[in-house]
Amino acid sequence: MNLTPKAAALLERWVQAASDIGPALAGEGDLTWTEVRDSYGKQLAAALPAPHGVSFERVELDGVPTMLVVPDEVTDDRALFYIHGGGYVHGAVEAYVGLAGHYAKRLGARAYVPDYRQAPEHPFPTPIDDVFTAYRALLAAGTAPGKIAISGDSAGGAMVITIMRKARDAGLPLPVAGVAISPWADLTHSGPSVRSRAGIDPLCTGEFLDDLARAFLGDALATDPDASPVFAEVRGLAPTLIQMGENEVMLSGAITLAGRLAEQRVRTTLEVWPRMFHVWHMLAGHMAESDEALDNAVSFITREYERAR
Repeated sequence: MNLTPKAAALLERWVQAASDIGPALAGEGDLTWTEVRDSYGKQLAAALPAPHGVSFERVELDGVPTMLVVPDEVTDDRALFYIHGGGYVHGAVEAYVGLAGHYAKRLGARAYVPDYRQAPEHPFPTPIDDVFTAYRALLAAGTAPGKIAISGDSAGGAMVITIMRKARDAGLPLPVAGVAISPWADLTHSGPSVRSRAGIDPLCTGEFLDDLARAFLGDALATDPDASPVFAEVRGLAPTLIQMGENEVMLSGAITLAGRLAEQRVRTTLEVWPRMFHVWHMLAGHMAESDEALDNAVSFITREYERAR
């Protein structure tokens, strides 16, 4: 990767913020999981702060604590339902003040970021159930489906597909669009990129993902369609954009997911960004490729908002 010195320094701070996760997964760290998540969130919020022109509130969606991001200018009552990543284990909404802030500001939408319960204290399917509860509550609160877009990264990127499936199966309205950023779509890690990208992705390794999957799945199988949407029946979902970095160990899963969506007649766009790392969007405001990818996501969603009018 040919990163600018500023981007390289921010990426290194991100790597350092995640340094307690591996020991905690191995049962060797001194911190509790709550402390691990708090430390990760605070360090990333300091390294990648919110942009000017957005404010933050704490709300609840049917009991699910949620970070609400409100830009100074909201267009036509738009709402972005954003699902944070972290392998269903170590994510923190505070880590997303930068990314969610830039996303909401560009889109002109209120962004709802559920602070769902995570493994290992709350393994599969609790994180997914919490997010689906929050999505249902957003609809029940009167938010028009034609104003809602759903997006997320990593584990949250996989949940973009899973939540749309669960809404479809429950007879609930779908969002106008889904944007899956670096989705962790295949927890079997059977694709070739786990090996071919080993040592290239600075944020993930196959071994790390295996540890996260074990902590999350509990007694469930990695092939459960709610855990790995590459095995799901996805017919009838909203138009979906998948954005993936070419250096990611998860690349194969995202390509497989895009193919499965396309085969089942979901209008699907796949972007693979050369030399980009896992969820490079986090550096929005600090790296040109991050800004361009986020702009593409916003353009995709905006077109679907217009079609829904």
